[in-house]
Amino acid sequence: MPVLVGHRRRCPGARGDRILRAPFELAGAVIQPGQRQTVDLPLSMMSDHTPATLSIQVIHGRRDGPTIFVSAAVHGDELIGVEIVRRLVRAAPLRRIAGTILLIPIVNTFGFIGHSRYLPDRRDLNRSFPGSVKGSLASRLAHLFLTEVISRCDYGIDLHSAAVHRENLPQIRIDTRDSRARALADAFAAPVIVNSALRDGSLRFAASECGVPVMVYEAGEGLRFDEFAIRVGFQGVLRVMRHLEMIGKGSDKGASAKSPVARKSSWQRAVEGGVLRTKCKVGKFVHEGDVLGVISDPFGNWEAEVRSSVEGLVIGRANLPVVNQGDALFHIAELRKTANAEAAIAEHEEIHESDALFDEDEIL
Repeated sequence: MPVLVGHRRRCPGARGDRILRAPFELAGAVIQPGQRQTVDLPLSMMSDHTPATLSIQVIHGRRDGPTIFVSAAVHGDELIGVEIVRRLVRAAPLRRIAGTILLIPIVNTFGFIGHSRYLPDRRDLNRSFPGSVKGSLASRLAHLFLTEVISRCDYGIDLHSAAVHRENLPQIRIDTRDSRARALADAFAAPVIVNSALRDGSLRFAASECGVPVMVYEAGEGLRFDEFAIRVGFQGVLRVMRHLEMIGKGSDKGASAKSPVARKSSWQRAVEGGVLRTKCKVGKFVHEGDVLGVISDPFGNWEAEVRSSVEGLVIGRANLPVVNQGDALFHIAELRKTANAEAAIAEHEEIHESDALFDEDEIL
């Protein structure tokens, strides 16, 4: 179960007793109610004698409320979440909150610096939980994050992107049987919610063992910024905080259409090796038998069509045209109510693409 930090005390006053929150303590740092502070947790010494830390910004509200974390770059090449956290740090609604929020823009410092999904020991941090103080570098980082962040929270939001050369439609992944995670996902209001079973060794699995519901936001591509994905994620986190009554109602720039839920999904794979010409983008609805792309040899002597074997929504695709036979090309989610999904995606596009987009450089 989550560890409750501190306690409440009453302060006598002319208009009755006033409840004051206890400070939040993390790694020796003491954050008073109404304050914020960035805390650096020692992790390791890098090979060039540079110290590596896990940096966490703690915003500790004056009023009681839940404690949540928002983390990014568990995979070091997934940069969209880093930008979402940066915007949250600067967001006006977070200047006065109820409860406490822990913002971690970069969990995997090593991978972030090296533009790599993995750590220097070639391990995937999201398969290394709960970790160990005596294990590999990935295991030690997982243990530190579990004990100092996850176990101290009531809820969590973990921000991810697709792998390099792949692209994901903004989506929330949860175990839909978890009613608390489902409530958060509904509040987030992403274009689609995808049922995703807990995987042993993952952050979500370790959090569930602590009784902490965590949802994963997947959007965009590794090593790239995607302004639409960033805006959907940023607004989604704020909507979750409003749902938890951590911030005021404000002017919710969110979608009113209920997020459709995909109970299952599948990959359509390359039938031949060659050069792929894609015929659909993420967010498109396809029917069984629809042509998703065409593979040909470089001379164009032959062509092989990639057709959908199911009806559903394209929630991910490969962006690299060079493919081998069996490569995963199009990720399709099977939905119960197509009309709801069409309304949700159309509304998201209208809301988040109405402003001028930034011109930035931007699963296997």
